[in-house]
Amino acid sequence: MRDPAVAESLGSQIMVDPRLAQSSNTDAVRPPPRPDSGAVPPEGPLNADPVDAKTLQRAPAPSNDCPECKTANGALTLGALAERQKTPDAGACARQIGYSAGWANRLPADLPLYPGARLTEAAGADRDGCRLRVVSFASAAPMQKMLDYYFTKARTAGYSAGHSTDGKQHVLGGVRGNDAYVVYVTARAGGGSDVDMVSNAGR
Repeated sequence: MRDPAVAESLGSQIMVDPRLAQSSNTDAVRPPPRPDSGAVPPEGPLNADPVDAKTLQRAPAPSNDCPECKTANGALTLGALAERQKTPDAGACARQIGYSAGWANRLPADLPLYPGARLTEAAGADRDGCRLRVVSFASAAPMQKMLDYYFTKARTAGYSAGHSTDGKQHVLGGVRGNDAYVVYVTARAGGGSDVDMVSNAGR
């Protein structure tokens, strides 16, 4: 049985106050302006740096000629950074890139994520012969120690290791046959390091 009062209300014209119409849904949840990149926003203090500096070799002094620094400038995504690398398959593999924190677990075993680092974003591609891995992370380790860590890892694994800087960003990179890596390191405000790493030899 229908309530006559409810039926009359539903059938009547809806009254709208034009002064309030423009302010409706001001607190509504709206879709984001672009797809989620998969990045994890950093929160809270960084973990303590667990690496013993005595176990590390000292990275060589940097060259002030840093074309890799220019390569990284303006790369707004990990895919864009990967596509700019100077390897034969960089462009094709970067166009297949997918974003997920799981890619950080598939970095080369000899060039892993820095111990205790806080992952910001990770991406990779595995199709058509690609083994691309790209990660961004933050660490309490100072910039020089971060460079020393990846220099030690790279040389132990048989990679070459060149070091360059533009005065702000430091770049460590090298090759081992067809395998290549690049590590971009900048000092983090308040201490520690921000790092982007690219490798075409992921697991």
